[in-house]
Amino acid sequence: MPGMAGYDWITFTSDYGLEDHFVGVCHGVMARVAPRARVVDLCHAVAAQDVRQGAHLLAQAVPYLPRAVHLAVVDPGVGTGRGMVAVGAGGQVLVGPDNGLLVWAAEALGGVERAHALENPAFRLAPVSRTFHGRDVFAPAAAHLAAGVDPAELGPELDPEGLARLERPAGRAGAGRIEGRVVAVDHFGNLALELGHRDLAAAGAAVGDPVEVRAGGRAHPATVGDTFASVPAGELVVHEDSFGSLAVAVNLGRAADRLGAGAGDPVEIVGRRGGPPVDRGGPGDRRGGPPVDGESGN
Repeated sequence: MPGMAGYDWITFTSDYGLEDHFVGVCHGVMARVAPRARVVDLCHAVAAQDVRQGAHLLAQAVPYLPRAVHLAVVDPGVGTGRGMVAVGAGGQVLVGPDNGLLVWAAEALGGVERAHALENPAFRLAPVSRTFHGRDVFAPAAAHLAAGVDPAELGPELDPEGLARLERPAGRAGAGRIEGRVVAVDHFGNLALELGHRDLAAAGAAVGDPVEVRAGGRAHPATVGDTFASVPAGELVVHEDSFGSLAVAVNLGRAADRLGAGAGDPVEIVGRRGGPPVDRGGPGDRRGGPPVDGESGN
């Protein structure tokens, strides 16, 4: 966690969206403190208050980013007693709320080295709003670090073991099926799952195999593929995405709309060759299993 050397880059991740002026105001605050630092807007489309999604996206991204101060604000506890921290990892610093948002990324950079509370009023705006700590606390802290301030000046050192941590995703695999949850939905409507290639292999599925994707009370036929075009246009494909997560996509379509699924929703993938059959129930039986995509279920 270098001191006076500073950083040429600040990366910025939030759930602020781009419709309002929140992101621009934070940029302005950082520019006033560290005018030479360049800011990379990593993502401002994290689902509102979804700390887990923000942590997932940040951890995926940091290995590809320059040496930087990584500012992240997904903060449903703003104005409460939750902590505000600067976390050192791999010679870089992550700045944000102490709610689990930063630790996965710190681990992706090699593990937490040091942590400091953001308590020194000299490195905040005044007065501090109760609802916009991104502007008044986190952005100034990130900018001062980029400008060369030693993290120790921001506040007292914390025990890294005391940082808030999110439980790691734990999908279930075996017996011809895997179960997990949607971690994120990207701009194209692709669903990233808390599962990986190993889970798919554990379920006995391989590239080219037919499977069923179950979500929202329905079962949808799909194929395991290498990429979107592994299936004809309009069909579902299960594949490993560019960050190593198992994903569900529609070739030239939107899987999120097809499945009616979003972040946090459960998804089950069942092998159609060896896995258990879909239980549709008898005529008039409303307690049966999910209907196959294309059936009304009525």
